[in-house]
Amino acid sequence: MAAPQVDLSVELAGLSLANPVLVASGTFGYGTEYADLVNISRLGGICTKTVTLEPRAGNPPPRICETPAGMLNAIGLQNPGVDVFISEKMPALRELGVPIIVNIAGESVADYVSLAERLSDCADIAALELNLSCPNVKRGGMEFGIRSELTKQVVAAVREVTKLPLIAKLSPNVTNIVGIGEAARDGGADALSLINTLLAMSIDIDRCRPLLANVTGGLSGPAIRPVAVRMVWEVAQAVDLPIIGMGGITSAADALEFIMAGATAVAVGTANFVEPTVAERIINDLESFCQQTGVAHVADLIGAAHSSSDAGGLP
Repeated sequence: MAAPQVDLSVELAGLSLANPVLVASGTFGYGTEYADLVNISRLGGICTKTVTLEPRAGNPPPRICETPAGMLNAIGLQNPGVDVFISEKMPALRELGVPIIVNIAGESVADYVSLAERLSDCADIAALELNLSCPNVKRGGMEFGIRSELTKQVVAAVREVTKLPLIAKLSPNVTNIVGIGEAARDGGADALSLINTLLAMSIDIDRCRPLLANVTGGLSGPAIRPVAVRMVWEVAQAVDLPIIGMGGITSAADALEFIMAGATAVAVGTANFVEPTVAERIINDLESFCQQTGVAHVADLIGAAHSSSDAGGLP
């Protein structure tokens, strides 16, 4: 007997995704780097490596190191700048056949506005993800994502110049993630991404110095997943916007935690470095889970943990 059909599609801020599994910014390059390893057309979408107005060389090495349950990075948003992105990266991205969400970052509100204006005129961009939360950039970076008034200001300014869906990527390095989410909503965001990496560091005890040249970096990987799930849960209860959940996802079970906590979609990040085909595996396993549990549409699981009975169980 054939397994029952499962609808994996989700709607995210006006985007129709074939499934809820994206790849996170900074972990999948510009998509083409993985094209020989991954059936990219199977993905729900790609969040590109961060784009800035001018080319950035990034931080000095060493700028990445492993930790017991994840990794630290202080790449520093290395990228060729928006002009090269539009002329050299987007043509190849268009050929991948999945929604392209372009992650952007600036050192000022004006930078974000200029980037949004430029990219709004570029065909086949599905949405903009505002990187308000990079913990290893000295100017701008996390500053915009830890103060509610700045979060709202940046989102509102970008909202004025583009009709593209806006996704605000939030920092976990705050005391009140809900307040930041509310500020992004009030500024005009259409969706939220959370969480970005946690500010952290590691020390080389043999050399008696920090492992990263930048001293601190962003911690990602399985170690941060429970923190991320908690933050998605809190924001989903308070902010009526779709959420892309991320932080340490390595399996369909991990993805389902985020979805049941209230995320409409998820983004796989660090795991791509360990297992390049991990997103495909998660998609396949999500489908199998739904088939085995009688869930006809994966969207029915969004926020399910908020409404489940005391006895628990699927909706």
